[in-house]
Amino acid sequence: MSRQTTSLNKPQTLIQAQPKLARYIGFFAIGYTLASTIFMIIQTKLALNPQLVMVVSIIVGAYIAVSKFIKHQKRALARDEINKLMFGGIVIVWMLTVIYFSAIWFWLFDTISREVLFEMAMQRPLPLLSSLMLMLVLTLVSARISLWSINRLLDPIRKST
Repeated sequence: MSRQTTSLNKPQTLIQAQPKLARYIGFFAIGYTLASTIFMIIQTKLALNPQLVMVVSIIVGAYIAVSKFIKHQKRALARDEINKLMFGGIVIVWMLTVIYFSAIWFWLFDTISREVLFEMAMQRPLPLLSSLMLMLVLTLVSARISLWSINRLLDPIRKST
């Protein structure tokens, strides 16, 4: 009797069934950035609610990511793919936000403005922390709902029946 070694390589069908979501997270980030930029331009002439701007920007990013996924893969996102895309997209959104506020902090504010803001945040940190937590929850919920609803709306199987 000869011994057969087990193959540790994954079959090709499994590799094809699980697409890389990094590209679509990038599409999410591009859509979010484009929508945010357009809203920043609009806000120079018209005052808009910042929470509304963030939600609409996330919806635009989700639409671009889901439509590109469906166009490339010819199927809708699965539940685990929606979760991965949601968390990846939100991480990118918050990283872009940190870069944006860091740039404002270092390039726009002078030393006195930085001291005043830092002292204000140290004296009453609870409003700042609660608003950050609310924005995080808002981004997570809006990304989840928009990814789910757009995925359901653009599902090619659902549209054909």
